[in-house]
Amino acid sequence: MNTLTHEQKEELEKRLARFEKSCREHGLRVTQQRREIFRTVAQSCAHPSAERVFMAVRKQLPNVSLDTVYRTLSSLEDMDLLTRVGLSSKARFDGDLRPHSHFVCTRCGEVYDIFPQPGEAALPLPQGAREMGEVRQMNVQLRGICKKCQAVK
Repeated sequence: MNTLTHEQKEELEKRLARFEKSCREHGLRVTQQRREIFRTVAQSCAHPSAERVFMAVRKQLPNVSLDTVYRTLSSLEDMDLLTRVGLSSKARFDGDLRPHSHFVCTRCGEVYDIFPQPGEAALPLPQGAREMGEVRQMNVQLRGICKKCQAVK
């Protein structure tokens, strides 16, 4: 992992505190495996796949299984601690729950964050969504061909 800035460290600590609180609220123990799996996604800007999470966690915890990683990612998603992004054939995970959208390249599968600019409002919630129930999260994905893939014809 690259060296984190002060702001990134603070944001990671907030995410870890939310993770621990949510585990307690859901009656789950904060195990070393759960914490390391969550930390790996929460500190990454690369939207790692389950396989990449497994490879990273395995460096710290050699006995972790790929099945454990898959099950843990699924439970963290159910607890609204992570979101699943990208192409359906290769799920990627995002631990940054601040309001933002994603650009997904349909050629290479890369996922890019799109944050609102200062003074720019996040995308508005469609009125019809409020009529359906309580919206807890909005996940907008734009799909297209990224600049890297456009450059390679």
